[in-house]
Amino acid sequence: MAPERLSGKSLPRESDPQEAGLPEDEAHSQSAVDEAVWMDVIQKMDEVYSQLIEDEVELEKKNAELEQSQQFVFSVISAMSDVLVVCDAHGRIEQTNAALNDLVGRSEEALRGTPLVDLLADADSVERVRQVLMQTRAQRSGQVLELQLLDASGASVPVDANCTPRIDHNGRHVGTVLVGRPTAELKRAYQELRSAHEALKRAQQQLIHSEKMASLGRLVAGVAHELNNPISFVLGNVHALDRYTQRLRTYLEAVHAQEPPAQLEAMRKKLRIDHMLADLPSLIEGTMEGAQRTTDIVNGLKRFSAMDPDARVSVDLAEVAERAIHWIHKGVTTAFEVHWDERTPCQVSGSGGQLQQVMMNLLQNALDAVASTQQMPELHVSITKSQTHAFFTLRDNGPGIADVHLSRIFDPFFTTKPVGKGTGLGLSISYGIVEQHGGTLSARNAPQGGGAEFVIELPLAPTATPTDMPTSTSTD
Repeated sequence: MAPERLSGKSLPRESDPQEAGLPEDEAHSQSAVDEAVWMDVIQKMDEVYSQLIEDEVELEKKNAELEQSQQFVFSVISAMSDVLVVCDAHGRIEQTNAALNDLVGRSEEALRGTPLVDLLADADSVERVRQVLMQTRAQRSGQVLELQLLDASGASVPVDANCTPRIDHNGRHVGTVLVGRPTAELKRAYQELRSAHEALKRAQQQLIHSEKMASLGRLVAGVAHELNNPISFVLGNVHALDRYTQRLRTYLEAVHAQEPPAQLEAMRKKLRIDHMLADLPSLIEGTMEGAQRTTDIVNGLKRFSAMDPDARVSVDLAEVAERAIHWIHKGVTTAFEVHWDERTPCQVSGSGGQLQQVMMNLLQNALDAVASTQQMPELHVSITKSQTHAFFTLRDNGPGIADVHLSRIFDPFFTTKPVGKGTGLGLSISYGIVEQHGGTLSARNAPQGGGAEFVIELPLAPTATPTDMPTSTSTD
């Protein structure tokens, strides 16, 4: 390298070996050595200079990366919706973010160096923070606190804060980092969500009840016939009792008038008092039986039409199915056959009224499907059990379910019935009721014999408790 690169500095002038009085050969050798030494020095200085330039470039690169990292961290902190406060070991504020500044209405410069407790709204929050600041000096884990901060208007703002100790590279505690989220809006949103959920539950219950009342309306004609028999029986007995009462009054008046024994005996035979006294017990018994039968029917209707409670009890699924078949028999004008080979008791946990509503919907839909085929409706019912679940299966001899409808059959307002014949809510509500009971309701086309097949799967009751179904009445 040329000597001019050494910042304009010139090399020291070399001494002449001959002037030093050395022989010519020795002087030539000494001059060569000095030149080699100076060349080495110049090369080393050039290497050092190049290394300095490379280090300066690398330092500038590291500074640029550090500045980018700082900008990234600053942008993240500024974008945080949660409030951030960094304190020193004595609880004095060192750094905040924009969310906290906006909340308290003070800039970071104004807050720097002030005690953290100055931002708190009540004594309980101050005490909690002081205890945490003392504890974090000996701990490495954070704590969650419920604090009240003072906002810009002086109002109290609830904040869920996470206080974490700040540790330096030597493992020493140098402060605390507090990250908090104002919960006023969150609690308000949660309250609104809960209110909306409660309103949805009420609407769902009203929808279920409306569908139940629609089913009840279809049974009015059958129920009227069901009530007509015992009421007619009671009415006939009451008329007979009224006649008997008039005869007894006539006879007792003669007895109190102290008529002659012969006349009393003749009146007794004429009024058939002995026959009447023998007939009275059966009349009274028949009247009570008819009244009780009427009471059972009315109670069954009241239980079915009433809003079901949320409580779950042990229910005999076979009894529920029999009750549903009984009411469907009374509510339709067309005859149908039910094939049910084995009616073994099967206890599940749930609401008897709601499960009866589901089965009545399934039975009614099956009869409607078969009615379009102009053949005698036949329903095949079975109840089976596994170790944990009960299975109620209903199959009809109708045309089955079209493949394009199988995936939508439980959708709300979906129906294949003509306009005015169905709302499309029966199967959807039934699906929801079974789901609320922890079970499933599925539909498919029967693999053998054709027709649609619906299966209700329900968990078995853990223990046997009294059923909430009404006492069975005759299905004659």
